[in-house]
Amino acid sequence: MQTVLFACIHNAGRSQMAAAFFRALSDPTRATAESAGTEPGPRVHPEVVVAMREVGLDLDGVRPQRLTDALAARVDLLVTMGCGQACPAIPVARRIDWPLADPRGKPLEEVRRIRDEIQVRVAALIVERGWRSGGV
Repeated sequence: MQTVLFACIHNAGRSQMAAAFFRALSDPTRATAESAGTEPGPRVHPEVVVAMREVGLDLDGVRPQRLTDALAARVDLLVTMGCGQACPAIPVARRIDWPLADPRGKPLEEVRRIRDEIQVRVAALIVERGWRSGGV
């Protein structure tokens, strides 16, 4: 079982979307996803909740969490998302950076574009690593 950590600064947008897509598309017997932020916000951005609900994924009750050493210790792959130097160097087998715009406060059309780009990247990662669910 592999663990992927999607990390951004506030854990209220990009990383939440990525983890949700990962859980929906991957085989849970092969890999799991976590998301966290270096400075977690109080809630998932409302515009992100709306955009994800449009594709059948509900983030309404999800709460951002802090990226801790304990969480990092369980990670096999770290995917950072636009946090630059704010994302710490975590000793993992592999690190990928996806330079994605922060959806916070953006019009819904722009949030949808970011969401769709994240979905494409997550799906490609799952296929690349052999974590695809048989039903997807």
